Amino acid sequence: MIDNSIYQFNIQQLDGEEINLSEYKDKVLLIVNTASQCGFTPQLKELTALKNEFKDQGFEILAFPSNDFGGQEPLEGKEIAAFCEITGTNYPVFEKIRVRGPYADPLYKFLSDKKQNGKLNSVPRWNFHKYLISKAGLVTDFFYPFTKPTSSKIRKKIARLLSNNH
Repeated sequence: MIDNSIYQFNIQQLDGEEINLSEYKDKVLLIVNTASQCGFTPQLKELTALKNEFKDQGFEILAFPSNDFGGQEPLEGKEIAAFCEITGTNYPVFEKIRVRGPYADPLYKFLSDKKQNGKLNSVPRWNFHKYLISKAGLVTDFFYPFTKPTSSKIRKKIARLLSNNH
């Protein structure tokens, strides 16, 4: 059986420790590629607000810093952790990865696979591209960077997934 969930992937935390995404089983997730020096960087605060709104209902945000777009993430490891602390980030931020192209991290190759689940998924075109993941670990939707994390469009879809038992 082919695993079409994100739970097949291991990811690296900022401290270098590897974890499996199955640690987030039964949670609704928003996976976002971030950057500290991007015009969309203010969305970090909106992601914090979104997490606060849904955190007690089984919702989590997973942030993956990436330097794939305009060199807007020059920070590494401990520098990223310090930046996140300054900005009040309240969700897991992982090791910096590539999110597009032939060297993309396997997780992002999976997230952007257009054939997956019969849905039309999208390769990130810039920082702060967002993927919405169901409790079963399936990609259910994606949002372009200009869609703010606190938009009613994203909040309604998260609420719907949280109320669903699958």
